[in-house]
Formats: sequence, C-alpha cells, structure tokens
Amino acid sequence: MTEVDHVVLLDAERRQIGTALKSSVHGTDTALHLAFSCHVLNEKGQLLVTRRALGKKAWPGVWTNSFCGHPRPAEPVLSGVHRHAENELGLELTDVQLALPLFQYRATDANGIVENELCPVYTARATNEPTPNPNEVLEMRWVAPEDLASSLASTPWAFSPWLVLQAQQLHLFGNGPASDLARAS
Repeated sequence: MTEVDHVVLLDAERRQIGTALKSSVHGTDTALHLAFSCHVLNEKGQLLVTRRALGKKAWPGVWTNSFCGHPRPAEPVLSGVHRHAENELGLELTDVQLALPLFQYRATDANGIVENELCPVYTARATNEPTPNPNEVLEMRWVAPEDLASSLASTPWAFSPWLVLQAQQLHLFGNGPASDLARAS
C-alpha cells in the first residue's frame, strides 16, 4: 500500500459518489467508504487473529481479525482481498467466500479516529504460513474459533469493534459460516 492509494466514497444508500486519498479519509469525521474484512482459517480449522501495528492510524496495537483493507477505485473487492492478504501477511488464499455482504459499522477509537465503513466480510483458507508485514501486523496467532468466541464475549474491549460485531453475525460462538468452515477441516 502506498500513501497515494484512494478509497471509494459512498452515500447513505451505499452508492459510489467519488474517491479520496486513503491517507485523508480516517479522521474525526470519516466519510462512509468501502472496505473489507477477511477471516482466514488454516488446515486445522484455526482462525488467524492479528494485532495491528503500533503505527496504524486507527486502533493501533489492537487485536483484530486476520486482515482488513480497502479496494482501490475500479478494483473488484475480491482482488483487493487477495492483494491485502499478500501485502499484509504474505498469504495466498483459497476458498474465499463472501460471508457478510452488507456488513456496515461506525466506531471511534480512543484517539478519536472514526471508522465508517461498508465492509463486506470474507472467509478464506490459507495455503501457506503467514509472514507478517511489520508495518501492518505487530503479532499474530492461530486460535480455535471457540476460544476466540470466549475471549470476545469476556473481554470485547480488547479487540477491534468490527471483529466483535462480525463475530456476532458470523456466529463464531458455535454455529454459522466460520465454524462450519472449521468443522469441515
């Protein structure tokens, strides 16, 4: 990713209304824009969780899902998913599936930075072990979905708000798309 990357701006009806520099979008009054999240499983059915690098503008040092990102203007979202998997984690993905097509959230971190995203959520399988980009990822762990669900339920404040909300909708607490993937391993 470069500082000249652009994001797709959206109106309240989720229609594209323009673009903006990625570096200018996340602030105290963030416009609604297009993003994505991905939850990656390994061959053992474990989910990859990552801790955001300390240099990240929003939620630095917070544990979150495998990776997130923004598709570039005119880039298919799925292409952005693969691009970010490679850039952030050195991962090649297979079995990429759209799990929550209309996930949307707005949240403010401790520094006042607002995330305001239409954020389709994907699940995928890793074909190799991650090699994290230190500019993006401080730490990572493979965890059992039920262990992550337990941690999210007992200490939601320790995780990104989008992970907590996505886990509720993905039913990581015991049934649904992510746990179905884990059981199929």
